[in-house]
Amino acid sequence: MGATASQLGKDVLSEYQELTFLTKQEILLAHKRFTELQSRDSRGNLNPRVPTETILTLPELKSNPFRDRICRVFSTSESKDGLTFEDFLDLLSAFSDSATLEIKSHYAFRIFDFDDDGTLDENDLKKLVNCLTGETDDTRLTPDEMTQLIRNILEESDIDKDGTVNLSEFQHVISRSPDFVSSFKIVL
Repeated sequence: MGATASQLGKDVLSEYQELTFLTKQEILLAHKRFTELQSRDSRGNLNPRVPTETILTLPELKSNPFRDRICRVFSTSESKDGLTFEDFLDLLSAFSDSATLEIKSHYAFRIFDFDDDGTLDENDLKKLVNCLTGETDDTRLTPDEMTQLIRNILEESDIDKDGTVNLSEFQHVISRSPDFVSSFKIVL
């Protein structure tokens, strides 16, 4: 990637528009923001991957309780540390207002699946609740409250009664939550 947004060629820009839910202006702004985060190697070349710790300095992610999971889910590197420009576009596209409910719920599920096993089990749900409520003594649920809440979530969501929530069960629950789409966004 070049140092300025103007270095995105028309063909590349068109391809990014076809592959994402982003407008031309949003892609150019994303490119500008991404290149501002990039560092240079010892030869002065821009590194193609921005480290997660740098991505997390963006105000849009800084206060998100799932910021680490978001970066992990969208990273294509084997070590899951850092994002390429294409990873960054995928992230912004999935969180854009134009993304479909199916796309948003797919990525939300992956973000909430802390152990990356394809289901939301009791441990994933506990981590999810702790991210949402905070893990301080003032905000943390008691063990009994947590058990009851997890039981309620599974009772509502676990259609096949296997003790976990799979993607289709999650998407079914989300489809009945009209506020989900508007709350699942990041705007540059």
